[in-house]
Amino acid sequence: MDIRQLSPTFSVSAQLTPTDVARLQAAGTRTLVCNRPDGEGGAEQPAWQEIEQAAAAAGIKTHYLPVVQDTINSADVRRFAALLQGDESLHAFCRSGARSTTLWALARIHLGEKPEAVVASARDAGVDLATLPARFASVIAELDGSLEARPVQRHCPLLIIGGGAAGIALASSLLKRQPGLDISIVDPATEHYYQPGFTLVGGGIFTAAQTVRKEAGLIPSGVQWIQAAVTNILPESRHVVLDDGSKLSYERLAICPGLKLNFGAVEGLEATLGQNGVSSNYRYELAPYTWELVKGLRRGKALFTQPPMPIKCAGAPQKALYLSADHWRREGVLGDIDIRFCNAGGVLFGVKEYVPALMEYVERYGAKLQLGHNLVKVDGPARVATFATTGADGKPQLVEEHFDMLHVCPPQCAPDFIRNSAVADRAGWVEVDPHSLRHTRYPEIWSLGDACNAPNAKTAAAVRKQAPIVACNILADIKQEARSYHYDGYGACPLTVERGRVVLAEFGYGGKLAPSLPRWLLEGTRASRLGWILKKSLMPILYWHFMLKGREPLVKPGSRPAE
Repeated sequence: MDIRQLSPTFSVSAQLTPTDVARLQAAGTRTLVCNRPDGEGGAEQPAWQEIEQAAAAAGIKTHYLPVVQDTINSADVRRFAALLQGDESLHAFCRSGARSTTLWALARIHLGEKPEAVVASARDAGVDLATLPARFASVIAELDGSLEARPVQRHCPLLIIGGGAAGIALASSLLKRQPGLDISIVDPATEHYYQPGFTLVGGGIFTAAQTVRKEAGLIPSGVQWIQAAVTNILPESRHVVLDDGSKLSYERLAICPGLKLNFGAVEGLEATLGQNGVSSNYRYELAPYTWELVKGLRRGKALFTQPPMPIKCAGAPQKALYLSADHWRREGVLGDIDIRFCNAGGVLFGVKEYVPALMEYVERYGAKLQLGHNLVKVDGPARVATFATTGADGKPQLVEEHFDMLHVCPPQCAPDFIRNSAVADRAGWVEVDPHSLRHTRYPEIWSLGDACNAPNAKTAAAVRKQAPIVACNILADIKQEARSYHYDGYGACPLTVERGRVVLAEFGYGGKLAPSLPRWLLEGTRASRLGWILKKSLMPILYWHFMLKGREPLVKPGSRPAE
């Protein structure tokens, strides 16, 4: 156990074991704080209860304050600061010590120290916190009260954060049901993307231009568009902070900004994207490069990756593989290409009924499944990808794979302003009831789309069902009706397994099959030509001309008395 002393009365370390407690007692520790969630590291992580029992036997007081590094918010800091104000020797730990150190620094700032003084103090102890004030600027501003003092630019009776699929669909659905509502959308984007089309761009079926339109032309008539970025949400005072420092006040809030593609979480990836054979259909400007790579590859090794869940459209990483392999098959070079699907998870697809049909194509294309392989590093110039996996002995290990083409699905998380806000759960997503999509702690807030923590697939099809349900729930709240409209977790993933055939996966909570059309039309859980027609020709029309316009075929929100 490596103990780092950050002040005369405070120290940190990486993960402890029960046997480490005796050493802490000998060093004079009187209070022990755990900042690591139980079960985060799997079987190798000792349970907090075991450490707590050892501490109690040694006469050491304990506190369990679990946090995730990128989701530390003002409430976490205030709780930690209250512990620091005691005179006793306190020791905190997490997986590596970084979270505990971050909490200590933010708590010191909250208690009145200048950020530069805290950074200097940490540096003297051998810890580099130079970027902390910038990374947690909104948390610091919330703690010191400066956010509350900023001017309110506008009052918004109904404010929607996000002008993507969810935000515009929700605004249109609300206006369809109650014209004249005072609705505002805050979003900085000038372009609006049909993201389900990106995989078709990467497969040479669509052009990039077919997947983008001007945002201004999609904002519903009568809706106020505030073209700015959100930096914080203050749910206690019902304020949203913008990037110019001003605030919006609201009566009701819908949070649907999408998620963050965290390319930076993979070492070396950002520096090599769009070159050295490395691409990703998850970005508009990179999908055409995917197609260039596919057309240009005649022999060699092609890697396709999928990170840990949750991600946007869990089928997209393997769609890239299928469309690429189908092209190589048509070109007669498939046998000269070593195709590998490196999935951090343990299964090909999360709904078991669709796996047999998908496995037929995996085998047809000669692709090798490498489950339990999580991409952690890319050396573009050397064309080497490094994966974290588990060896035959059950121990973690790193393996390197050379590649000629690498298609990456990046790790994904909620936007920073959500992860550092009180609206987030411990994993950083907006905390909602999975059926009403209403916030569990702030009843004037709803969330839909990719940023909420409902356990459904993060797909445009899910948004198509969610938007009318949230609209009905917001209107019921405005009218003070004692009814709640319920979402069943519906999501859909059209898995394009070749040009001309799609496995249309439709399912609800728990992976329950939820077909919206007669099963015989789509050949059950198998690949079908009708699925291809839906994916290529009908779904874009449904998106641009129906979902974003408040036209809602096959969606009938059902209600029940509010509990």
